[in-house]
Amino acid sequence: MRAALLGAFAAAVAFCAGDAFSHTYPFGSRTRNVNDLGNQFVPFHAHLWDLLHGKADGGILLNWQSGYGTSFLPDLGTYVSSPFALLVALFPRDRIDLAVYAITVLKIGAAAAAMACLLLMLRPGRWWGAGLLGASYAMCGWTITTAEYNTMWLDGLIAFPLFCMVVEWARTGRRPVLAVVIVALGWTANFYTAYMATIASAIVLVARLLMEPGTTRRQALKAMGRASLSMVLGIGLSAPLLLTIVKATKLAYPGRDGDFAAAPWPDVFGRLLPGTFGSASPALYLDSAALLLALLLPFHGVVPRRTRVVWTGAMLAVLLSFQWQPTHLAWHAFATPNGSPYRQTFVLSGVMIIAAWFALAHGLPTWRQIGFGAAVMAALAAVAAIGSDAGVTGRGTYALFAVGLGCVVGALILLGRAETQRSRALVLVAVSVLVAVQFAQSSLSTAWADRKRIELLDDYAPWGHRESSQAAAVASADDWPDYRTDPGREQTVGNDPLMVGGQGAAYYSSLTPEVWTQTLAALGGGWTSHGRSLQSLDNPVTDVIFSVGARSHQALDPHQRGNPAPKAPSFITRQKVPPLVTVRGPGTTGAYGASPYRNQEMLLGHRVYDASGPITLRDGNGKQVLPSGDQFQVHGGATLANDDKYTLETSCPAGDQVYLNAPDLNSRIGVPGGQSFSLTGDMPARRAAMVHVADAPADGRVTLKVRVFATTTLGTDAIGCLDPKKLADAEQQLAASAATSVHVGDDGFSAQLPSGSRGYAVFAAPAITGWQCSAGGGGKSTAQSWLGLLAVKLPADGAATTVSCSFTPPGLRQGELVGGASLVGLAVLAGYGWWRRRRTDGSGASGGDGDSGAPVQAEGALAGT
Repeated sequence: MRAALLGAFAAAVAFCAGDAFSHTYPFGSRTRNVNDLGNQFVPFHAHLWDLLHGKADGGILLNWQSGYGTSFLPDLGTYVSSPFALLVALFPRDRIDLAVYAITVLKIGAAAAAMACLLLMLRPGRWWGAGLLGASYAMCGWTITTAEYNTMWLDGLIAFPLFCMVVEWARTGRRPVLAVVIVALGWTANFYTAYMATIASAIVLVARLLMEPGTTRRQALKAMGRASLSMVLGIGLSAPLLLTIVKATKLAYPGRDGDFAAAPWPDVFGRLLPGTFGSASPALYLDSAALLLALLLPFHGVVPRRTRVVWTGAMLAVLLSFQWQPTHLAWHAFATPNGSPYRQTFVLSGVMIIAAWFALAHGLPTWRQIGFGAAVMAALAAVAAIGSDAGVTGRGTYALFAVGLGCVVGALILLGRAETQRSRALVLVAVSVLVAVQFAQSSLSTAWADRKRIELLDDYAPWGHRESSQAAAVASADDWPDYRTDPGREQTVGNDPLMVGGQGAAYYSSLTPEVWTQTLAALGGGWTSHGRSLQSLDNPVTDVIFSVGARSHQALDPHQRGNPAPKAPSFITRQKVPPLVTVRGPGTTGAYGASPYRNQEMLLGHRVYDASGPITLRDGNGKQVLPSGDQFQVHGGATLANDDKYTLETSCPAGDQVYLNAPDLNSRIGVPGGQSFSLTGDMPARRAAMVHVADAPADGRVTLKVRVFATTTLGTDAIGCLDPKKLADAEQQLAASAATSVHVGDDGFSAQLPSGSRGYAVFAAPAITGWQCSAGGGGKSTAQSWLGLLAVKLPADGAATTVSCSFTPPGLRQGELVGGASLVGLAVLAGYGWWRRRRTDGSGASGGDGDSGAPVQAEGALAGT
């Protein structure tokens, strides 16, 4: 307990101190919400808060707030299934950023405590040493540069030492039921890093068996069999969540796979040092005390030779596996991730910490052995200084490393003298130096990583006045499910509907359904993150289609560079729309084409766009640009003064709303007499949404000034002329035959239809896989798709006056079967343990295989280490 508490306290204090040094939230004005932390993880924790407080639209199975309706269980399992995530319920809703930060600190502390306990389980030793090494593990480079803003990955940091306990129990024949429960919790909390921790725990088990001189082949096979059984049953218990994620991944819009390239070895060695940063090399930093103990293990004569060989080999084998593509793929479930290719680095940190513990627990090293280890560290630092990329190391890296190494060498020598003289005072001084080095190196490394992230990555402000204003505006208009209230096109983060409420088209997840990405793109929608982060489409036609009766508007986010401070708070615009369920006539629906204007009309069922005049495009010198086929070529980034400036001219009927569709255009658009705006297209990474540029004047002439930043094409049909009166007439016709009442629940919906309805009942939500529907009380069958929307075919006789649909995430039923079988297996295992204990108690012998029996081969385990 002392070791666990020391490790947790030391790690948490160092982490918070690093954030305080860099003036990062919650200790300063610098935001910590970079990349997906601000765009995904904080919003999903906010949605979990809403669920726990009964304020969310939807439940565990369905999320009605994002993407106009999507499956939530896979997202829950990917982002917020950790037991720690439940703590958000204890914080105010507008302090969600603080809640996520507190969870991050608690996870880091829990990882330190778990590792400290594991070390003392592997071999008895100095409790303060186990505690400090536990803190070293929790504050490894992977934590402070990569995982602290990927909150759910920290569950893997906790899972690794816990899974090592599981295999240690398997080796000694103890606690089989608890082992299964721990594996299930680890895989439920975060399957991605739990997969890596499972592989690493197998490596640790093999190392433990190899370092045992008296282990027979039969004993080794039994240990591996028990460990495998614990893992299989534990993973099986997580199957209801795990298989839904697997199925959702297959149905998601394909993201961008990275190409693996091994990091240069000088960069790898450089990442062992404090104060480094980067995503193209593994974050291997450990504080100097832990690193020195791990590297001097091969020279430590007190440690049994077999132990030195095995654990030195284990460290080298894991490190080399990071640099070879086949093993790299194995660590990442056979798919190179988009982003850092070294997401498994924490397992090497854990293996090195265990090696460091064996070097300390067997006895203090001599000054000569300390010197050998320090020489290895100095050599690695020299290679890094000579050959590593300049961006890997930070200011003060080598000074911090040198001072720390000198202090650690002195502290270890002083500990040896204290042991000889039996002086508690010297021990206290030496341990204080070790604590000071760990605190200084880890906290300053955290501060450096905080600063580099802000420089290199996108960032987002924590909850503030903008979010409060937007949330209040949305709440004032919200009347779900009578209509949707979209939180707006001028988004703050990629998951605005989860943060500020309402029911929007925007949705950012690794599991964004392909059907929704393709449907929204066909209608003129925009995206970032290669189609995984979908943006709201501010268009009255799609608002009628998706029953968006209210829409929030606000200025562009002033936190983002170049955006001015807002001059007005959020406000709401309203539009008359039909109910969520409309009735469409019989017949085929066709397929989407290239024009989003025609696609919108096809989905609406009415012609609402007037024909625009032909587009005339002139360059900055007044020369007309002729199209090639149906595309104009436009050039951006030119060195000559006017080569990237264009004038677009066309015409629309007076009073029409003029829209521009240019999905690949990265430009600044000027509207004479109107407000200029930017498009940020860069296909396939970013897709610019269709945008309203102006209302056609009395003479119908439309002129746009276009400044192009990147060479691309512009369609000859880029301009659309929307007739508001035609749209109003179309809305009235849809509403006249629409459902008379709609009830929406946490796992489906039902609707009452006018008598005599024929054709299709179309629900204004994407036709994601998992829907089962029935019409008129008949049997349920797989729902159909109406141009990407959820549809139910109605009987030809018009007798059906009701429709109902229920949603089951794909993979859930299979997962429940696997989970049920695993639960039966766990019950059998528990019953067998109970029978063995009763049998053993009856014979008067001490048990070894039960859940609480004495460990088998206890003497051999101690002798082998």
